[in-house]
Formats: sequence, structure tokens, C-alpha cells
Amino acid sequence: MLRAYSTDRVRAAEAALLATLDDGELMARAAWGLAQVCRARLDENGGTRVVVLAGPGNNGADALYAAAHLADDGADCVALQGPWPLAIGDIASWGAAGVAVVGPGDDWAAPLSAADLVLDGVLGIGGRPGLPDEAVAWVDAIPADAYVVSVDLPSGQDPAGEVAQDSGVFADETVTFGVAKPVHVLPATESAVGRLTIVDIGLDLDGDPDVERLDFADVAQLWPVPGASDDKYSRGVLGVVAGGEDYTGAPVLCCTAAVGAGLGMLRYVGTPAPTGLVRAAVPEAVIGDGRVQAWVVGPGLDTASRARGSKAQLDVARAALASELPVLVDAGGLDLVTGTRDAATLLTPHAGELARLLTRLDPGGSVTREEVQAAPLRHARRAARLTGATVLLKGATTLVVPPEGTVRSQNDAPAWLATAGAGDVLAGMCGALLAAGLSPLDAGSLGALVHGVAADRANPGGPVRALAVAHAIPTTVAQLLTR
Repeated sequence: MLRAYSTDRVRAAEAALLATLDDGELMARAAWGLAQVCRARLDENGGTRVVVLAGPGNNGADALYAAAHLADDGADCVALQGPWPLAIGDIASWGAAGVAVVGPGDDWAAPLSAADLVLDGVLGIGGRPGLPDEAVAWVDAIPADAYVVSVDLPSGQDPAGEVAQDSGVFADETVTFGVAKPVHVLPATESAVGRLTIVDIGLDLDGDPDVERLDFADVAQLWPVPGASDDKYSRGVLGVVAGGEDYTGAPVLCCTAAVGAGLGMLRYVGTPAPTGLVRAAVPEAVIGDGRVQAWVVGPGLDTASRARGSKAQLDVARAALASELPVLVDAGGLDLVTGTRDAATLLTPHAGELARLLTRLDPGGSVTREEVQAAPLRHARRAARLTGATVLLKGATTLVVPPEGTVRSQNDAPAWLATAGAGDVLAGMCGALLAAGLSPLDAGSLGALVHGVAADRANPGGPVRALAVAHAIPTTVAQLLTR
């Protein structure tokens, strides 16, 4: 599991470690690790020319020291200095170390245009979102074919990972020290981080992380694997209320995913047309209301429909939400959420659905999709507090946010998974995990991980249909359990 800690907690841990070390030892560890990564990238890409964007803080110092190590190995290293003092040393001392410093007012464009690797040390985790004006010009001039390595975080991005920034650095790789930070794993900023490399500098942090990310090894620890004494009832019985006469595909996708995830038994409640399709596609499904251990309510559900069977279907949906059973609420089912539930609840909106839910439930005013996309964690937290539910906010980086405690963030899916029906598959799999007894936090984050991996394995590197993802779930789970 990848664990990320807030800036304040990291700084406190660094201060405690510094008190036990000789002066300069911690920076030396960081700079040496950073230099090793940069040397490897230069070797991979066949380059020799390094340009440092040198900020005034410790990140600038780390980048300068790393450049000096690279210069010792024969790299051609130049540092760009803005209208601020160098973080450490002076032009002469760095020149003696093999790093030519280009000061304010000098021609920085020529060396930057020839860079093979750009080492971004403008701002660190103590900075605020946004770049100094001088650094904006540097970043805009980075050659398209240069490999960009950011120190600790891409400069200009929000260290807390809360708010997206368009003007900051978008790195090919970010090298951070000790532990990951929220900026590296939260959806507003992760796209700017690129590849994440963590250098061990001896940092020790106690307590629960601020953000977690499950990895492949966690699947074997969390996935509900049946034993010899289990039967279909002990393995989990899931009820699915989904689809309608106008939306017939969603229940097929949801139910296919649920049984593929290892569910003991599935009950489906729907209107005539989707019921016929579910009978054909998922012959093991039991049709009609009955005893279950968890519910999925909402994929393809039209709460305004007057088609035959719709009222009876909605009655079951409302009864599920009024029950004491775990419920996953997706898509149309979100329109039935009116407040808090005492029982375990997992909401699975995309950004537009979350905006509509908040607009309806929060007296603070209307919320737009764009506002959710700009600050996804903030809005997911608001929804979790308003409803008492765990909120799984779907996206390239998926958030799983409980009402209190550690947030989880998953980024396991190819971009090809952004396709109609993918959310229905996710709902079915997460619902199966709820029925097996997992908490909403574990069901949501584990389901998001396996959903993404199944999409990649359904057609590696190419387009993928939602139904193919559902069909890939059984073999994906089996392969992950053997890791």
C-alpha cells in the first residue's frame, strides 16, 4: 500500500530526523538519490545536457547539488537563477562544482532550448499553488522533447493536492523524499506528477496516512476468498435494482460484473425488457425481490419513468435505502438520496452527478461539474459529510472518501476505460464486495483497483468495451490473488 502524508506531518518528521544528523546530511541523502534517478534517465534517453530551474528554497538546493553530482559524471549542467538569491552557495562556487549559473537578465533561453533533462527545483511542498512570473516563462520554454524531473512536487501545483492548476509544471517524473505526499496521489494534481519515484532518506512517520493507495499485493489481503465450508449464502447475496425500458444495458453489465467477482448469489429487480436480457446474459441470476445481504441501486435507473413495472422497481429501491443493509447507490439511484443513512453506504457518482447531488442537498448553493473537477476532494468530502456515506468519485484518479478518516485514491485504469457502461461494471463489482462483508471504503477502493486492471487486461493498449471488462474480472482476480 502506498501511504501519503500531509506537508505539516512530513515537515515535523524531517525536523525530528534533522536533530539526529550532522549538518547537511539530510540534504546530501536527498541530492544523491535525486542525482541517481536523473543519471538513469539520461542514460536511458542518451542525453548529457541538464538545465536546473533553481528556486530559492531547499528544492533548489537539492537540484543544484544533484546537478553537481551529474557534472562529476560528465553531464553538461546549467542552472537558471531567478530574481532571488540561490538557495545555497553562489555563482562562483557552483561554477567550480561544474554547474554554470545563468543569472537574472542573462540569456537563459539558449541553454534551456538545448536541454535533454530539465530539473525542476523552483518550489517545494511548503510553497503555495502557482508559479513566480519568471518561472512561468521558464516553464513555457521547456522543449517538448526534454525529460522533466521535478524535485518533491511539480512546481506550482497544490502541495495539498486539493486544487488543480493549469500554470504549474507538468513533469515526466517526480522524485520525492521519504514518503509520498497528497499532491502525488490526488486527482487534482496527479496528472502533473508523471512517474513517481520515492527516495529513502530515513524518514519515519507514525499514525494513519492522510491518503492511501491500494496496490496489487493488497488484493490478496482484502479479497473475500471462499473456504471449504462456505456456501452461496455465506459468500454474499446481492440485490440489484437497475435499468428500465429505456436503459436496458446497464443491468446486464452490472449483474455480469457482480457474478464475475465471485458473488454467491444475485437477485435482480427490473422492468420487463431488461429482465429478459439479464435472464439471457446472467442465467444464474434470481429474478425478483427477496432476502439479500447488500443492494446495488441505480445503474440505468430512471426515477421519473412511468413504464410498466417502474413503480414496483422504485418501491424496492426505496425500501433498500430505508433498510439496515449495506447499499451502493449509483447513477439514477442518487436521485433517491435525501439525507443520511445509518447503515453502510457507498455512493459512486461521476463529477456531474456529484455536482447535482450537492446542489440538491447542500444549502450552500449550486455546484457545477467544473467546480467538482477543479477541487474533487473538497466536494467529495462535503458529500460524505452531508450523507454519512463513503463517496467514490469516479475519474482518471478515483477517490474513495469516507465521512471521517483516511482517504483512498486509485489510479489503475487505462484512459480507454472512459467509456459508456464502465461505471455499471464498477457498481456490480463493488456491490459484490459489499455483500461479502467488506466496508464501503475497502469495497470501493478494491473494486476500483480490480476494475482498472481488468480493463487493461481485457485489451492491453487498445480500445475496450465495458462488457469485455466485466468478462475479464474473474481471470483478473485470479491472477492478482496469486501475486
